[in-house]
Amino acid sequence: MKFFLKITTLVIFLIFCNIAYANEKIVFIDMNKILKISKAGKNATKQLERAHKSNNEKLLKTENELKKKEEDIISKKNILSKEEYEKKITELRKKADDYRKNRSKLMNDLTQKRALMTSSFLNQIKPIMADYSDKNSISIIIEKKNIFMGKNDLDITDEVLKIVDAKISKIQLD
Repeated sequence: MKFFLKITTLVIFLIFCNIAYANEKIVFIDMNKILKISKAGKNATKQLERAHKSNNEKLLKTENELKKKEEDIISKKNILSKEEYEKKITELRKKADDYRKNRSKLMNDLTQKRALMTSSFLNQIKPIMADYSDKNSISIIIEKKNIFMGKNDLDITDEVLKIVDAKISKIQLD
């Protein structure tokens, strides 16, 4: 009899635990879409594109100058003495190395700036997401890229996008 009572209590407990967990509301959001479509995300993308374009123009200008110097040195190979020619080649190689280092630095800076902007944007969205989840009794918000399959009515991306556009117009770097 005691065994039957213990089993019955355990089964009832498990049933009520499952019912309690069934009331949890879980939704998902596409953060990539918000980053690309929101006003702040578009603004950040434009800033990054301008910086990238500016970097490319500077690098292209330097690259063209190096090519001209190389052509000039090659055309004067027979005129210059061997020591002078070697000296000019060494200088050109040094400038080429400086160009590669500068190019690498510019690329790394742009990558860091992109990461910083994304991080800043996510930090600005967190309070909005917390407020939204409190108002709508949401227990868990999962990023869409981590979901294999889900109902479309659980996607809150468009709703949050409207709120983000209303509250954040520009990404502020920390």
